[in-house]
Amino acid sequence: MAYHHGRLRETLIDEAADAIDERGVDALSLRDLARRAGVSHAAPAHHFGDRSGLLTAIAADGFERLADALAAAGADFVEAGVAYVRFANDEPGRFAVMFRTELLRPGDPALEAARERAGAFLATGAGRALGDARADRLAAWSIVHGFATLWNSGAIDAAPDERPDALAREVAARLVPDTRSAAEPRDAEDPGASRRDR
Repeated sequence: MAYHHGRLRETLIDEAADAIDERGVDALSLRDLARRAGVSHAAPAHHFGDRSGLLTAIAADGFERLADALAAAGADFVEAGVAYVRFANDEPGRFAVMFRTELLRPGDPALEAARERAGAFLATGAGRALGDARADRLAAWSIVHGFATLWNSGAIDAAPDERPDALAREVAARLVPDTRSAAEPRDAEDPGASRRDR
């Protein structure tokens, strides 16, 4: 990948994210990254220090991009959930690193700030839709994160050219009763539901 003067750090992050998408995070090394980017072996170490520093930079960049995607989606929880899944699908290399805390530098200021920014956008959408209870916010995050992880791993049966947006929207809407179709039965309206669940 060609890079512009002054943008080597961003180029290395992009190349590393692509390499993770192709071969997994365990195969990533600073030496291979330098070869891939066409720079000296010292360049990645100069910018990131070591492998942990590189992965931390990728994660921070990922959270910033996720925050931007959530901000663009607005305050609607369902659309924020779709944006979360779309980000994971579009940026699988970054997404694969962002939540691997054992690989990242604890207490890194840039990572913590980016993580908090993304979390605030997600919590705002979930809070407006579901209330402020911690368990409800965790349920919302678990559903969209779980869907994104399943999609990226190929566990969801999908056509080769299918994108996750429509299905993610349907799944996220199940957390917000008012968004469900009036024709769609709800358990509370189904007199046989409680008997079947016993």
